[in-house]
Amino acid sequence: MSDFNRGYARSIPADRADMSVDAGLRSFMLGVYNKVALGLLVSAVLAYITGQVEPVQRLLYQVTADGRLAGYTILGYVVAFGPLAVILFGAFGMKNATPRTSGIYYWTIVALLGASLGAITLLYTGASIFQTFLITATAFGGLSLVGYTTKRDLGPMGSFLIIGVIGLMIASIVNIFLGSGMLAFIVNVVGVLVFAGLIAYDTQRLKMTYYELGGDQTAMGVATNYGALSLYLDFINLFMFLLRLFGDRR
Repeated sequence: MSDFNRGYARSIPADRADMSVDAGLRSFMLGVYNKVALGLLVSAVLAYITGQVEPVQRLLYQVTADGRLAGYTILGYVVAFGPLAVILFGAFGMKNATPRTSGIYYWTIVALLGASLGAITLLYTGASIFQTFLITATAFGGLSLVGYTTKRDLGPMGSFLIIGVIGLMIASIVNIFLGSGMLAFIVNVVGVLVFAGLIAYDTQRLKMTYYELGGDQTAMGVATNYGALSLYLDFINLFMFLLRLFGDRR
């Protein structure tokens, strides 16, 4: 993808960087958080358009008479799997990214993922979506604050969590064929724990990245985009696992 990836900038221990007094770091992190917030706003708008604006809805989804999701159209499947395809392309096909190309990469994923989230507006009530979003936002803020302020090195935990993500993907694919309610519940619970941990880990990793880059503005531009992408995906995944656990279906 680029030099910015999970595990990058691990050469500076967390307890060597006093994050509370570095104005440059605060500015860098604020840029990341602003991009995440704007990405979530864009995703929410696109999810509403694709899920609730009828002409667009018909292009992507098959909907029952009472407004519930019954299936996807061909275009709907393209949109649903589009984010994964773009992420894989970035992981294996983007070398020597610039601030511009990494920015295009970030906003492409945000747009595609936002459009694909229209399906949840057909599966869950608006009230439960809103409540789950507020819970996720509160948890995200608290967990990111922990990652920002802790002097403990979260690197070892991060390695374990990344293995957890791979396990979640495998279990989810297996359960497509098994259709086990219990396995689905376990996956959702573990998913909440894994992505809660990743929010703290990725926040600390961003801090270490800032110091490792040593003021290189071009590299920090790239790191801002990839850092925003990491936290954005952490947020979306935590939100989806919580929604599957506690959301009220239509």
